[in-house]
Amino acid sequence: MDLPAIAAVVAGYLIGSLDFGVLLARREGVDIYASGSGNPGATNVLRTMGRKTAGLVMLGDLAKGALAALIGDLVGGEALGFAAGFAAVGGHCFPLWHRFRGGKGVATSGGLAVWLEPIVGLGLLAGWGLVVAGTRRASIASLAVAVAFTPALALAGHRGWSLVWAGATAVLIVVRHHENIRRLFGGTEHEIEPL
Repeated sequence: MDLPAIAAVVAGYLIGSLDFGVLLARREGVDIYASGSGNPGATNVLRTMGRKTAGLVMLGDLAKGALAALIGDLVGGEALGFAAGFAAVGGHCFPLWHRFRGGKGVATSGGLAVWLEPIVGLGLLAGWGLVVAGTRRASIASLAVAVAFTPALALAGHRGWSLVWAGATAVLIVVRHHENIRRLFGGTEHEIEPL
């Protein structure tokens, strides 16, 4: 990897580290780490602060994934776009600016997919919404999208390092949902209000 490529990946991580769940909650006087599940992602923001703030968090998280992928794509092409997008998801999950306590990376990965493969990205986001509406569990929708992420991109024609980085993104999302998986098997997973 040359210096511009490294810079694009580092920029992706730093962009991903901007945690809108923390920042918007703090603006309203709420410590999101001490509210609900303690996770700064859009689902916990929805439960604790309502739809408007959760929608803003989701849009911000989508935007940072898209921006990181855009930077990588412009600097070095599609594969670097996926690498920088993965770095943004990593930054979202382990944010430098917030003591490495982040979310689960679903919306950020959606943003990178929307930039690099718009039809697949929008399809995955729509699928996420439909599964949430049907199950009232964001974790089931997020895990379903993570499982479909790499195969959907492969069907769209992506190959090589692009799929490696996409696969790494999907694995990170699943790993970040380990507690949700345990609760799902135990029948104690949280529901969210109907969308």
